[in-house]
Amino acid sequence: MAEPTSPTERWADLGDLLRRLRRRADLSQRELAARAGVPQATVARIESGRAVDPRYRTVERLVQAAGGQVRFDSGPVDEPPRLPAPVPHDELRDQAGRQYPAHLDVWEVREPKDWPGAWWAEWYRLPPEKYPLPLPSATYEVNREYRDRRREAEQVRRSVTVRRVIGTLPATSWRFVAELPDGDLVGELRAHEQSPHLCWGGEERPGEREVVLDGLLVAARHRRLGIGRRLMEALVAELPGAGIGVVRALAEEPGVSFLLACGFELEASRPAALRLERPAVSAGRPPPR
Repeated sequence: MAEPTSPTERWADLGDLLRRLRRRADLSQRELAARAGVPQATVARIESGRAVDPRYRTVERLVQAAGGQVRFDSGPVDEPPRLPAPVPHDELRDQAGRQYPAHLDVWEVREPKDWPGAWWAEWYRLPPEKYPLPLPSATYEVNREYRDRRREAEQVRRSVTVRRVIGTLPATSWRFVAELPDGDLVGELRAHEQSPHLCWGGEERPGEREVVLDGLLVAARHRRLGIGRRLMEALVAELPGAGIGVVRALAEEPGVSFLLACGFELEASRPAALRLERPAVSAGRPPPR
């Protein structure tokens, strides 16, 4: 952080630091004020840079209440102080030009599903001109449980890795797993190769081998994070090296929509999965003809 050159910049800098500390401590302005024993309005003025000259004792109490420390350096320091991470949404403003709460997660609204207030968008696919409410430019969720689930989901999205399992399966079996850094398995794809040569023997001709998808599973709490697509992409990336250019699958909804999104096409020449179920025959009665 650059050295402030004026009192206004100095207090604006202090406001940014306080917002960073407050986000790291997961505290609202009201909660931080209660911990420090100062009015909430004082916190708001400091963070907005409107505090003309906050008292040292007030600043010290706020910083300590947020988990930070105040120190004086009379000369050169060997190592500059570590600043908390910036508030990621500090550039966003609401319709009144105000900053959003630092301790919450704020995201841009591009379509109704991005806005928790658009309860109607989950069931109805309306064109924009028929939206019952105008969409805000950004939004956030006050419910901390919901927010924590979003943060966990983002952490999983960033940290999950996909790899192919080799050495423990037959040469014609394919298995890919999605794992977290602690080894927790959150997704798996299994497939196998098939061709007339593999089924009945004889000479193998180029282009006959194909991969048949046996199944793709993602842990329920980690769905809609792109893990299934990453597993499919890992499978497709291995095909050229194996001399295979076709992947086939049988699926039902929602698997059909997922496979179409991954680039599959419906193939009318292939048989569909069908089922016939007849009612049980009562004891002592011949089955109808």
